[in-house]
Amino acid sequence: RECFCSFTTTGDILTQELLCIFGTGDLGRSLGQRLLQTGYRVVYGSRRPHSCGPLPERAQVMSHAAAAQSANLVFICIHRENYDFLETLAPELKGKVLVDVSNNVEKNLYPEANAEYLQRLIPGAHVVKAFNTLSAWALQNGPSDANRQVYLCGNNAEAKQAVSVVATKLGFTVLDRGSVSAAKELEDFPLQLFPEWRLPLRLAVGLTAFFFFYLLIRDIISVYIKEKKDISFRIMVSLANKVFPIVSLIMLSLCYLPGVIAAFLQLYRGTKYKRFPDWLDRWMLCRKQLGLLALGFAFLHVLYTLIIPIRYYVRFRLSAITVSENRTPEFDTTMAWRTDSYYSVGILGFGLYLLLGITSLPSVSNALSWREFSFIQSKLGHVTLFFCTFHTYLYGWDKFLRASSYKWYTPPGYMLCLVLPSVVLVLKLLLLLPCVDRSLTRIRQGWERTNPDDDSRKSLLT
Repeated sequence: RECFCSFTTTGDILTQELLCIFGTGDLGRSLGQRLLQTGYRVVYGSRRPHSCGPLPERAQVMSHAAAAQSANLVFICIHRENYDFLETLAPELKGKVLVDVSNNVEKNLYPEANAEYLQRLIPGAHVVKAFNTLSAWALQNGPSDANRQVYLCGNNAEAKQAVSVVATKLGFTVLDRGSVSAAKELEDFPLQLFPEWRLPLRLAVGLTAFFFFYLLIRDIISVYIKEKKDISFRIMVSLANKVFPIVSLIMLSLCYLPGVIAAFLQLYRGTKYKRFPDWLDRWMLCRKQLGLLALGFAFLHVLYTLIIPIRYYVRFRLSAITVSENRTPEFDTTMAWRTDSYYSVGILGFGLYLLLGITSLPSVSNALSWREFSFIQSKLGHVTLFFCTFHTYLYGWDKFLRASSYKWYTPPGYMLCLVLPSVVLVLKLLLLLPCVDRSLTRIRQGWERTNPDDDSRKSLLT
């Protein structure tokens, strides 16, 4: 109880509405500006009170000792290497709530977390780790869907409650991560570089590299070796425009394959209460990233297709055909139907692709109910996969019957990319069968299939 000589309850802080900030850098200034806009009074503690640079209007500036004495809650917006001077302020900071917002430049730079070090440096204060996952830009512009959460941890419940009140008043959602020992984890959050994108990016790079070299060997190198023709210029547009749609279709299939696998796994187990394997959990958690990458490759495919008519090679071939042929070719109705259907289905598939991508944005998905979001991402998602797969089948048409398509006895790239989406669509059709769908719905509503072995054990026990 002695440690609460200057901090008694959270109500005292709200009554005074005076908060202290140590540090006049970008984060300190942005935090002070937001606090002032929210209705708090702010005092800055600085080594040079009269020459500390521009600060928000209506904010006071004092020495560290004077500022610490004037407020019960102090934001420590300085780097860890400058914490040493705080030890001399231990008497002024005794019983105060110290909010550590610092981060490190890399992981495992110090043996202990910054908040733990600060607590050891000033044992009479109540250290709370918070606000370190927010940037100065986020504080200046207000919370958005991407940075609405404030994580905090600390050993004192009343101190954490005081910080939660301030964060809530600023418009953030507070997530309590427990004691100050969790500060190490919170300090590692800002240092993570796209952790949810690593697996999808590796898949995208791997698929792109594989199909690029596969098509390079089939379409460029084989022609040079057999016919002594140098068509290496096709690498820049023609080859790329084959790789991008192939990778896009496979990545889109990988978005919906884990859901199909999970459904069959639930049917096999007869329950929804058993955990999925870890690899399937990780796969399902990165479906959004897989879909966005697939949309990116599809968009590149559209752009490359649009520039085909203005390529030098295409214009040269058209002019050569016009000069060499003096007769008017007959109109092929079948070819007209094929090409028009091919382009039409591709446009519809890309339009649905864009709809999936737009609804995955947090600002859009938050405006949808769960049923609406599920309808678009699941049902329309499978329709999108069908249109894109059908678009590829129309591209191939009857080419699979021609021996010339199998250069060096290898199938074309589009045939390889059709395997996975076709399997996904067939499995999805099986799940839509009334008998299968009825059983899966019952399982997902909580029904469990009774195990005969368990029944025998129960009868023996009875």
